[in-house]
Amino acid sequence: MVENHLNWMVGGQAGYGIMSTGAIFGRCCSRAGLNIFASTEYPSLIRGGHNTFQIRVSDQKVNSTVKQIDLLIALNEETITQHKNDLAKDGAIVYDSNEVKKKKEELNLPQTTIYEVPMQEITNKLGLPKIMRNNVALGITFALLNFDLKLLNEVIEINFGKKSKDIAKQNISAAQAGYDFAKKHFEGSFKTKLIKKESENKKIIVNGNDAFCLGAIQAGCKFVTAYPMTPATTILLTMAHYARKFNILVKQPEDEISAVNMALGAAYTGVRSMTATSGGGFALMSESLGLASIAEIPIVIVETQRPGPATGLPTRQDQGDLRFVLHAAQGEGPRIVIAPGDVDECFYEGFNAFNLAEKYQMPIVFLSDKHLASSYKNTNKFDLSNLKINRGLLLPDKELLEIKDFKRFKFTENGISPRSIPGQANGIHKITGNESDEFGYISEDKQNRVNKIEKRNKKIEEFKKELPLPKIHGDEQSKITLVSWGSTKGAILDAMKLLEKEGIKTRFLQLIYLNPFPDQFTALSLEESNEVILIENNSTAQLAGLIREKTGFDIKKKILKYDGRPFYPSEIYAGVKQWLN
Repeated sequence: MVENHLNWMVGGQAGYGIMSTGAIFGRCCSRAGLNIFASTEYPSLIRGGHNTFQIRVSDQKVNSTVKQIDLLIALNEETITQHKNDLAKDGAIVYDSNEVKKKKEELNLPQTTIYEVPMQEITNKLGLPKIMRNNVALGITFALLNFDLKLLNEVIEINFGKKSKDIAKQNISAAQAGYDFAKKHFEGSFKTKLIKKESENKKIIVNGNDAFCLGAIQAGCKFVTAYPMTPATTILLTMAHYARKFNILVKQPEDEISAVNMALGAAYTGVRSMTATSGGGFALMSESLGLASIAEIPIVIVETQRPGPATGLPTRQDQGDLRFVLHAAQGEGPRIVIAPGDVDECFYEGFNAFNLAEKYQMPIVFLSDKHLASSYKNTNKFDLSNLKINRGLLLPDKELLEIKDFKRFKFTENGISPRSIPGQANGIHKITGNESDEFGYISEDKQNRVNKIEKRNKKIEEFKKELPLPKIHGDEQSKITLVSWGSTKGAILDAMKLLEKEGIKTRFLQLIYLNPFPDQFTALSLEESNEVILIENNSTAQLAGLIREKTGFDIKKKILKYDGRPFYPSEIYAGVKQWLN
């Protein structure tokens, strides 16, 4: 018998309640003191299509999704067809025999335990709608796992009780019926059991987009404007959800050009502002990114990557926009690029992004991706004790009154100028997208142009003094170094555990701040390694190219994946073993 280690998936057509089913099960596991990592998959369709919600549950810390499914809940036949080859050797399938017309003998899965359950018949007998089959499936899951049904009832009550006590009771009755059916027919037949652990440390369940939003709210963001674009859309929705509670103005304009320009306008007035999009929307924002640089306006732009070019795979995973965000907009406009690797980094670096935007008066690109944006993890409550808002050189009224001939773009030793906002006495100045002098008046003077370019570049050099160093995970003494960025972090950490079981100790160099680039630290870390292996979700090894550009170090060994799906730990494990051999 296996205890508290499970990879569970529910699948079915959109509209079957797949996402709410997964969310309920994940919440139950977390409340039971277990660790979870959950990922969702869905096609780029307005209606219909195949949806899945996959959850990995463990006593130990889990950082990623694994390929081999232990228990598959199939609410339609397509789920079986698409995922039967991903089942673990001793895995099992639960399916609705009213929906799937094939008998288990016809599925040709001799080594798989198959549970036929008439889920729709069960809901019909209870007088419940078909959609409540998902709760029947949850009840079956709890019975097979010998899991505490009280947890399920509590979470259903929380989820549906606010809507209606009757709806909550109906969902609980569906779950109970599924539980009773499985106990009667399948008692003790499944290998894995989930056991509730006593834990005082109540964790939160959050995905990357929501974690960023919480960081932005903590940082004092008060203006959000975005046009919906998968996989960034939930940032707009989450900020709208909290808008009244935290006095945030949230606006959906007609397109991404309007979104970024509205955010720039708000930022110019002194409001902490942001927008969020994916690669296609960011392409439309590129000229305004340059405006933010030359006009020295603080703004945070979230770019959640998906596979391109053009529309590409709108709801899938990729890391193909790194070079794009580093160089977007004509000319040489400084920006800071931050690429978090997990939900905790989304929160803390999301908070930092707003401080850095105002301190250095430039755009911050927060570079995420689909896997990080929409994958859920339970984690400790975020620590707010050291989070202090820093508004940089935004001058108070008293100081401005003592200044004659205010120079908004004053040349300073570090390139950062005193800043005022509209309405402040003595803070009047010009602002333009053209090159300008210290007062903001348009100037084409040669020496002024040189001085202004150097002024803006100095801000990047100043930030380098406090640039957070890359993180080193694993055995710091190991001479085998894995290198990557973004959401690959979780799969790499889990792959390192697999390697360590075979006596292969590795370390992982995780790059979070990609512009300015931590060249000296990175070069030293790589040069002292005997083996360097790069891991990326793109086909051209963009980080490897950036490292070669900044350090001269050419990484020859690469593990690349670009099928629109995130890495599994097993793929990284196999790739590392292959390179080492």
